[in-house]
Amino acid sequence: MEKSNTDARVHRMFAGDRRWAVLAVAVLWATYAFVFWKVVPNAGSPEVVYALAFAGGVVLLFNSASIFAMLKHYGEDKEHIYGLDLHYLDLLRGKKG
Repeated sequence: MEKSNTDARVHRMFAGDRRWAVLAVAVLWATYAFVFWKVVPNAGSPEVVYALAFAGGVVLLFNSASIFAMLKHYGEDKEHIYGLDLHYLDLLRGKKG
């Protein structure tokens, strides 16, 4: 497989994946905020609200951290990760690589 450090397709693929990942994290946070906002009036006691906030915060923290760690890894190794995809896409399209 031929490896090119200047293949613009690699950078475009990574940029697209990064945009979708950040959008997914934003949607996750918005969903949790909306659900929390709707549930709080029915929670009963402040202790329940604190427990819900803490549990939701932990879930958001770990999910966000995992997505950003994935993006960091993809950014460091994008030539290999996306290069393989492009190699096989080129083969499917009949291009010589």
